[in-house]
Amino acid sequence: MAESYDVIIIGAGPGGYIAAIRAAQLGLKTAIVEREHLAGICSNWGCIPTKALLRSAEVLHLATHAKEYGLEIASAKPDVTAIVKRSRGIAERMNGGVGMLMKKNKVDIIWGEAKLTKPNEIVVSPTSKQPMQPQAPQPKNVKGAGTYKAKHIIVATGARPRALPGIEPDGKLIWTYFEAMVPQELPKSLLVMGSGAIGIEFASFYRTLGVDVTVVELMPQIMPVEDKEISTFAQKRLEKLGMKFILEAKVTKVEKSANSITAHIEKKDGSVEKLTADRLISAVGVQCNTENLGLEAVGVKLERGAIAIDEFCRTNVAGVYAIGDVAGPPMLAHKAEHEAVICVEKIAGLHPHPLDRSLVPGCTYCNPQVASVGLTEAKAKEAGYDIRVGRFPFLANGKAVALGEDQGLVKTIFDKKTGQLLGAHMVGAEVTELIQGFVVAMNLETTEEELMHTVFPHPTLSEMMKESVLDAYGKALNM
Repeated sequence: MAESYDVIIIGAGPGGYIAAIRAAQLGLKTAIVEREHLAGICSNWGCIPTKALLRSAEVLHLATHAKEYGLEIASAKPDVTAIVKRSRGIAERMNGGVGMLMKKNKVDIIWGEAKLTKPNEIVVSPTSKQPMQPQAPQPKNVKGAGTYKAKHIIVATGARPRALPGIEPDGKLIWTYFEAMVPQELPKSLLVMGSGAIGIEFASFYRTLGVDVTVVELMPQIMPVEDKEISTFAQKRLEKLGMKFILEAKVTKVEKSANSITAHIEKKDGSVEKLTADRLISAVGVQCNTENLGLEAVGVKLERGAIAIDEFCRTNVAGVYAIGDVAGPPMLAHKAEHEAVICVEKIAGLHPHPLDRSLVPGCTYCNPQVASVGLTEAKAKEAGYDIRVGRFPFLANGKAVALGEDQGLVKTIFDKKTGQLLGAHMVGAEVTELIQGFVVAMNLETTEEELMHTVFPHPTLSEMMKESVLDAYGKALNM
């Protein structure tokens, strides 16, 4: 007889494990199915270990510029084996931490691959992967293959790197972020295909470690979702660090030799440039993991490759839900976590607020960092707003100058009529930490007047946020 639950979650990434914890907190009997690793791509192969790599690059950058801070460091060079080992150790630590959270919250872990057979039933088969199980799993909350029933089933299977026909990753010469994260040695040259967050972060990491890096981007600007002014500023800074960009171009063909590739790069005018590099990173987006889940069998609707959901993460099939990357953009861990809470609280009969996707911040952890929330200047104008735009440069901020990080910009966009903050865009040191201040302000529907009357501590980078608001209304005090 199949074991029954109130909620079963398929996938133990950021959305899945948060859904499991919240369901358990609300008194629902809960199980989570995972085929490979608790904490998902984010903690094992994405968000967290990449930040560990980038932190090593940041420390190297500071060490090689020590003279600017009045310090003498004889030499500083990267040990890629040690850098990767540190990153992988952090990933394992995060994986184990989620295992402990499942045990603490009395969530059953079912190892295997799940397939929906009915809207309230799944069959779990042995996984073809090698599961990264939590340390010392407790038999009473760890289960295996079999049939399981639940009143509510949440699909949280995430996404994987997209492969372009003819340029499929091979694990040796053409990498996805999986291979880029664990190089056995540093290539001398690298071609990065795609300048979204993943592509730019790896480009920044490898360039800081001394690799010759070229980025190819189909769109007219790098980081296409960002405000053009911020993107242009970031590109100039990255170019100053030695990175090269080929915009409005695409890789149409890749020729392989024993230990290098030659890419055929077609430009906007139709001309083709050949570029040879030791390795190529394919960072042209991701695709949802919707295959082999039995979605078609139970009638779950897909839209543009993602599971279609309503504002409470419900699919068109009663009792089946979807959250995170598999439910479409923005494909961000924090969006998945928020959807998890909304979905479970709705299941439990509470009254959660639907997610406002316009208030989901985006962060890119290159050097310099980029962060944003809300409408870009162009999008605000397209939407018909009469706008005010404020800007404040890092070079006019005392804390930034003291840190040796005086290159950056804070930009704010307001509705001239109402004073509503429509968007905030930042480039420079630690902006990924600063952006949340604007996210909170927008969520509370704060106006420019309220921001102006808020006291920001001195000396801090956050003062630039207020100065940018002041500048939008012709009241900037420090420039």
